[in-house]
Amino acid sequence: MPKLTIDGMEVEVEAGTSVLQACEQLGIEVPRFCYHERLSVAANCRMCLVEMERSPKPIASCSMPCADGMVIRTNTEQAQKARKGVMELILINHPLDCPICDQGGECDLQDQAVAYGYDRSRYAEEKRSVQDKDFGPLINAEMTRCIHCTRCVRFCDEIAGVAVLGAVGRGTHTEISTYVERAITSELSGNLADVCPVGALTSKPYRFKARPWELRKTETVDVLDAVGSNIRVDARGGEVLRVLPRLNEDVNEEWISDKTRFACDGLKRQRLDRPYVRRNGKLEPVSWDEALDAVVARLQGLDGARIAGLAGDLVDAEAMIALKDLLLSLGSPHLDCRQDGARYDVSERVGYLFNTTIAGIEQADVIVLVGTNPRLEAPLVNARIRKRYREGGLKVGVIGPSVELGYVYEHLGSDAGVLAAIAEGSHPLAATLKAASRPMIILGAGALVREDGPAVQAVAREIAARYDLVRDGWNGFNVLHLAAARVGALDLGFLPQVGGRDTRGILDGAKAGDIEVVYLLGADEIDASRLGNAFVIYQGHHGDRGAHRADVVLPGAAYTEKNGTYVNTEGRVQQARMAVFPAGEAREDWKILRALSERLGRRLPYDNLGQIRDRLVAVNPLFATKGDVQAAPWRPFGVSGALLEEPFQPAVDNFYMTDPISRASLTMAKCTDAFVPSREGKTGTHG
Repeated sequence: MPKLTIDGMEVEVEAGTSVLQACEQLGIEVPRFCYHERLSVAANCRMCLVEMERSPKPIASCSMPCADGMVIRTNTEQAQKARKGVMELILINHPLDCPICDQGGECDLQDQAVAYGYDRSRYAEEKRSVQDKDFGPLINAEMTRCIHCTRCVRFCDEIAGVAVLGAVGRGTHTEISTYVERAITSELSGNLADVCPVGALTSKPYRFKARPWELRKTETVDVLDAVGSNIRVDARGGEVLRVLPRLNEDVNEEWISDKTRFACDGLKRQRLDRPYVRRNGKLEPVSWDEALDAVVARLQGLDGARIAGLAGDLVDAEAMIALKDLLLSLGSPHLDCRQDGARYDVSERVGYLFNTTIAGIEQADVIVLVGTNPRLEAPLVNARIRKRYREGGLKVGVIGPSVELGYVYEHLGSDAGVLAAIAEGSHPLAATLKAASRPMIILGAGALVREDGPAVQAVAREIAARYDLVRDGWNGFNVLHLAAARVGALDLGFLPQVGGRDTRGILDGAKAGDIEVVYLLGADEIDASRLGNAFVIYQGHHGDRGAHRADVVLPGAAYTEKNGTYVNTEGRVQQARMAVFPAGEAREDWKILRALSERLGRRLPYDNLGQIRDRLVAVNPLFATKGDVQAAPWRPFGVSGALLEEPFQPAVDNFYMTDPISRASLTMAKCTDAFVPSREGKTGTHG
């Protein structure tokens, strides 16, 4: 390990550490534009110049590896003069757009110009201008402001896996462009606005909306997929204006998907902001008392066997335990959280978790994807796989549709028969799995929502057992969920009780008349036409599919409008926090159920958030472990059965519209128009 001296302080660092990284370890700030800790080193902005003993000129600290005995000085007159010269060159062509630039107040160039800029310019010629480019509906490109740091190019190539940006032209005519003037087709493209150190790439939907000092910032978690990305919600008044990523190395690093970032405009459209009751075939606005009285009148005296409840994909754990307690008090055994109709075995927690963890992907040497397209279902999981792939030594196999994932894989087949062959040892992949030190299998929703879902899960468990996917310090059996609420609901047992019906059974019973009342708690992904003549109570925040069929609508709060607990696909318990107040007369979901229970004479035993969270812990102690993943013990699970010969089908066709919030978003509608048709007919990159 090299030992060097920086500004009179001696430090020992790992081999391969750059001088800039060593400075950071000592808390010494070195200015930079092109350097980013998650991207390759370009060393083309030259802002990080420092003085090195015995060097005739300043060195670029980002690209200089530390050596034993090296003496570095970061704040000498020579280093300061060099940085000021670089800053003067950078500002030669930079326009004076700060008063109208969305990056104002958050701009690295602004901050460093204060320290290293001159108060006047010696440049008398015309400033260079660059024609505006159309990068699609998400990224606004003002490339006249570009300083050619190439962060955006490296992000697309290395993280997103979409090589659409690059430098064209030479010298003063150099421009960052998409080569053929097309939009940036990546589910992670919004991160370009974060990696750009100037105002060249900014958020198009957020353009000219607000300044950062006007916004109220709330740290919370995303619920639009099952990854549970850590985010910051920026709001002004009662409106969410933007969503930004928060650093969490174990979950999302510092990236978020485009749906997480840009679907927030759907929070204010098609909202349910007051209760409704259906009268003469039409939903009419009513008071809360009238709405609750209508529910009580229909439930009072009804046999619990004729009542059922379904929980949706965006629901918090507090609301689900309240609905479960209420339904059980009414004598109903019919409740389910799997509104997609999946029937996999949930008797053991290890059978429905992403046990390897998202960060654990970086240790894998073989990954088998079964019935899943992680690029659309969980872009940040796919980014981790690509990150591991770029390090080398990873073999990826896909069983299911041939799709574009951003890395090379072997297409093993399209149906469950391939899984059976692997389990028997007759497939060529069997030898690869047996020789692997860190093998993984990932089951997606496309593999589990079929009639043979339990059998697919059982065969995957057989593979895990046969090829030692589970060993000391490693569990390679994984389920990649789509819904943020799914794992939390399974942990709470929001499932059919003894003699109860699952989602399919509830819908069949409602259509046949055996189920008379169905309580939809944010459940919008079901076939509402199968509800027959049942009395439908819909509690949620958007006028989506469930509300259109409802007889009574109870307006709830969206994820940015309440304090709620969610469990991501790894089993990590995280808490969302209220950023704005609920719209209109809407209320937090568990409070609505608490009020309803009192009117029904079945009063739920919790009156505040602390008490209902104590109830969560009482039902499952895992809810007391916030932010960490508790490894589930490996125990037998799965139900053996016949495997269907039909190919696995994708669970997500349109990444941009998978839930009520994104379906209400104008930005997501524009993305659907711009990007979704372009994927039709594409084949995967595979060998």
